[in-house]
Parts: sequence; C-alpha cells; structure tokens
Amino acid sequence: MRSSNQSLSFFRLILLVLVHFGLSTETHAQEFPNKPITMVMPYAPGGPGDAITRLFAGSMQKILGQQILVDNTSGASGSIGTTKVARSKPDGYTLLMIHVSHATNMAMYKNLSYHPVDDFEPIGLATNGPMVIVARNDFPPKDINDFVSYVKSNQSSISLANAGLGSASHLCGLMMMNVLGVKLNEIPYKGTGPALMDLMGGQVDLLCDQTSGTVPPIKAGKIKAYASANKSRLPSLPNTPSITEAGIKGLEINISFGLYAPKGTPKAVLEKLTSALQHSVSDPEVKKRLDAMGISAVSLEQATPSYLRAHLKNEIDTLNVLLIKADIQPN
Repeated sequence: MRSSNQSLSFFRLILLVLVHFGLSTETHAQEFPNKPITMVMPYAPGGPGDAITRLFAGSMQKILGQQILVDNTSGASGSIGTTKVARSKPDGYTLLMIHVSHATNMAMYKNLSYHPVDDFEPIGLATNGPMVIVARNDFPPKDINDFVSYVKSNQSSISLANAGLGSASHLCGLMMMNVLGVKLNEIPYKGTGPALMDLMGGQVDLLCDQTSGTVPPIKAGKIKAYASANKSRLPSLPNTPSITEAGIKGLEINISFGLYAPKGTPKAVLEKLTSALQHSVSDPEVKKRLDAMGISAVSLEQATPSYLRAHLKNEIDTLNVLLIKADIQPN
C-alpha cells in the first residue's frame, strides 16, 4: 500500500512539474518580448547582409516594442555567427539573418558545429535580390560583350573577389566562370564590405555580388557595372543590361535572406516574430529602401516558416551540386 501511495505521489509530482513548465512557457510567450533582442548577421559590417539586417531590425522593433540590436559576428563563411545562434537559449531573444551560406556551409565544412535544418526554427524569408557583375573603374572592357572576350583572353591575370567561401558572391563567381569557361584568380574576403573596399581601391579586378551592396557605389561612380545576373534589367540600374539580354545563358541567380531562431523556441514566440517580419515586408518604407538597393521584399506567403523551410531544402539540394562540380574541398 505504501509503495502504491509513493507511486501516486511521484506521478502527481511529475504532473505538477509538467503543468508548471507548460504555464511558464505560455507566460513567457505572452510576455515576449520584454527585453532587447539580438539579430546576428554572420558577415562583416558594410556589406549587403548588414544593410538588410539593420533595415529589418529597425522595422521589426517598432512592431515588437523592444530594441533589436544587430550583432556582426563574421568569419568562416558565416558559420561562426550561425553557431553562436544555434547555441543560444531558444527564447526568441537571439535571431539569425542569413542567406545562401546557410545551405552551402554543409558542403564547405566537414565538421560543421550545427545543422542548418535540425538546429534552427525558420521564421520566414525576408528579401530576394539579384546579383551584378562589377569591376574596378579602370578595368579595360567597355561593355559586357568586350568583358566576355577580355576575360577569356586574360583569365590568368584577372582577380575575382568574393565575400568568403560559400558566400553569395563566391557562388556567383563560380557560376560565371563555369558559364564563360574560364578560371580566374579567386580572392576570398571576410565579407562583402572588405571586398568592395578593395574593388573600389583597385586592388582586385572583379566581383559578382548583390545589388544591395553594389548599387550605391555603382551610382556613385566608384565601380563599373557590366551586367545584372538577371533575366531583365533592374529598375535600380536601368542603363545596365541583364545577362540574359546580353545573350549569356545559365547565369541568372537571386539571393534571398531568411530569418531563423534556435531550435526549441516556443511556437507562440515564433508566431510573434513571424507576424513582425510580415509587417516589415509589407511596410512601404522598407520596400522603398529595398528598391533603392535593387532588391525586393518577399510576399506575405514567403515570409512564413513553411516557405523558408522548403526554400532552404531546395538550396541545400541544388547549390551544393554547384560546389561539388567546382571541386570545392570541405575544410
């Protein structure tokens, strides 16, 4: 009888703990957020990802009623900052804004300290943006047709910058070399900001990167644009032909940024974050500023966990094939 009573008491204790845990989780979700949120951008300041992250942080904090701080933790193709978020407490106060490197790092590193799918909760897609082939101002070719001929004839002496292995600019560069049948001298940097600085300074010849980082220096006359890696001309660069318009096939690429939280973040918290993200992609001021950078906010349907989950899976399945084809050896 005593044993039976002890078992019943133990069962009641476990039930009380579970009820308390459930109530605590629900209360936490209802109170969220009650302190500042950190949004990690795993690349260096000054690049396109930094500009996008700061724009959405500023917009979403108005909806959530708490300050959103941007943390640029860069290095190792974004994996250092991504690891930081994966290991953070799953309470919604540490988020990750990242692009295609979240998918490609699986092929770039043998012992990645996180899994892009298993260790994160998708919140939603934020932006879509095309890429632009740009060069130092005194690079000899006068247009895209001259560019193709010149690159093919001088490939051994041409330097091609990128924002790090597995980055958007690295992928675009690989695609460009593959389509043109050339092998350029690749120069990896720790982010687009440093790569752009050296391009503007004439230390490197070429870069293929996102419009969010390249359009401002193009318009300021600090670098020259040859073509957008797009099917049609961009409204932000009306005088720059698209790669398709120039008759070059197979080089259309768009880069999307998505927002994630650590695995285990309460569903109610994720719903609040998704709602804030959807308000931001619909915000006329956000759209206006994104248009000025040559990129666009996604639709409400795309700014959802289910869409971002499917988008990430597609990128993992397709883009890693490009890296294998380029014979990129994991570190």
